[in-house]
Amino acid sequence: MSKKQTALTPYEKLQQAILDYGDAAMENLLRCRSFANAVIEGLPDYLQCPKDMVVAVPAEGPFDPRHDYGEAAFSFHGQQVIRLEPVVFGICVIVGNAEDSGSLWLRTGVRVEITGDTFDVYVANQPIVRIDKDYTGKLEPVWDVIFKELLSVFKQELADFNDDRFEHGIGFIAKPE
Repeated sequence: MSKKQTALTPYEKLQQAILDYGDAAMENLLRCRSFANAVIEGLPDYLQCPKDMVVAVPAEGPFDPRHDYGEAAFSFHGQQVIRLEPVVFGICVIVGNAEDSGSLWLRTGVRVEITGDTFDVYVANQPIVRIDKDYTGKLEPVWDVIFKELLSVFKQELADFNDDRFEHGIGFIAKPE
């Protein structure tokens, strides 16, 4: 009997399972990265801002949007083993100040995972967005939630600032030296 006709040994089954896992992990990484790049590249048109005002950055930790992070903007960067897991990336919108030449850097993390025939997209505190694997021309719901999340940061800060409950709240005075 040739090897093709014999049943796989338990060890060979493990080898095949690892091979299948590796193939799936690589496909997941490539599809999620492609999806993320499409989100990043299309967001300036959605926001109606110059292309260089939207950049990929790490989702957590210190960052500088003037730096080109390339692959370092993605969670898989620097991992020695590619895992079958969601891909996380940061997206930063640089917003020029209306009153001077400065700017504000707004960043949010985005997590993308493939579930069946969809990309499940999580943007901070926003509801999940499901986008078909054939996402061409269908990314507006993702851009909507990114925009809502970035805007919500300011709305919450303003709501807290304008909340009368804090007008007579507890305060601390520094002890004179």
